[in-house]
Amino acid sequence: MDMKENGKKEMLRQKAFIRRVVIISGIVIATIITAQSVGYSQDKKMTLKEKEDAWRAERLKKRAKEERLEFVNDSVQYAQAIVAIRNGSWALEASSIAFNNGNTDFVTPSTNYVSINNGIGTIQTALDNTNIYSPNGLGGVTLQGNVSNGQLTVDNQGNIYYNYILQGNNVSATVNIMIAANSNQATAYISPNFGSGNITMNGSIYPYKQAGVIQGTSDY
Repeated sequence: MDMKENGKKEMLRQKAFIRRVVIISGIVIATIITAQSVGYSQDKKMTLKEKEDAWRAERLKKRAKEERLEFVNDSVQYAQAIVAIRNGSWALEASSIAFNNGNTDFVTPSTNYVSINNGIGTIQTALDNTNIYSPNGLGGVTLQGNVSNGQLTVDNQGNIYYNYILQGNNVSATVNIMIAANSNQATAYISPNFGSGNITMNGSIYPYKQAGVIQGTSDY
């Protein structure tokens, strides 16, 4: 009898335990469903106003970060340009060339440039890359000579001005370089000391070793 009573009691305890588990599970499930419902309701509200505001805030934050990185990059290139000019080893790769007659040609930077390296100054144009019979074989001319009278100044806004004279067998010109503050964007004003064939090159200036210039046959 005792064994039967004990068995019944054990079965009752197990049933009671199962009921408690079921009840607790039900409460947990109900809580989860309620939370999901509330979250869904809040999410619906966010899509109308709060999500739009959050998206705008995130976009502004991303734009500000990109602008900071761009400013840092420009400042680094600006500092490199100053050091390169002082070291006498730089190249201004032109993206466009303007002439006295008002015409402007958009050109390939690697073959249209002004540079100084190892004491030798270079002015090169390649306006027609299909013209292999040009003096430099690139559709233009490549003039080289010695550099003298170099002067470097910086104005109150941070713009850099570098002027020098290039003198070679077939070139005699004054070159005036202007680099915009906090960037490596530069303009070269080239004035031959004879005639009136002034040209203006607009582009970017780099340390000579970082530039990707391609030199044609030079006329030293």
